[in-house]
Amino acid sequence: MKNFRRELWFDVPTRRAFINITSQINKCLSESRITEGLLLVNAMHITASVFINDDESGLHQDYEKWLEELAPHEPLSKYMHNRTGEDNGDAHLKRQVMGREVVVAVTDGKLDFGPWEQIFYGEFDGRRKKRVLVKIIGE
Repeated sequence: MKNFRRELWFDVPTRRAFINITSQINKCLSESRITEGLLLVNAMHITASVFINDDESGLHQDYEKWLEELAPHEPLSKYMHNRTGEDNGDAHLKRQVMGREVVVAVTDGKLDFGPWEQIFYGEFDGRRKKRVLVKIIGE
């Protein structure tokens, strides 16, 4: 069995963003030369997420609104975590809802996706460099 590992780095200038990383993942898959197996993509930071969904701007706006209703950034005093001097208690909760990772089957050298599926990096406490792990195993 072969394996491939790559880190993707992101430095998002805003607190929150959704970035389509499917093309970067496809590039990793091509470089791996693995045609049958599994591909893992996971956020390596506890205030960021990786998830699969449609690349549709209205959906991303809905996510933003919904997540802010579930875990509003302010008031900062709402979160016990922020008593440590942080201001990102909401980002930890948003990440928990959106998830840490995705696993995608690789078939015939391609991501085995359903219609409209794309891979996204979700940033909930940006303005600093963060990484995503890509690990591919198979033949």
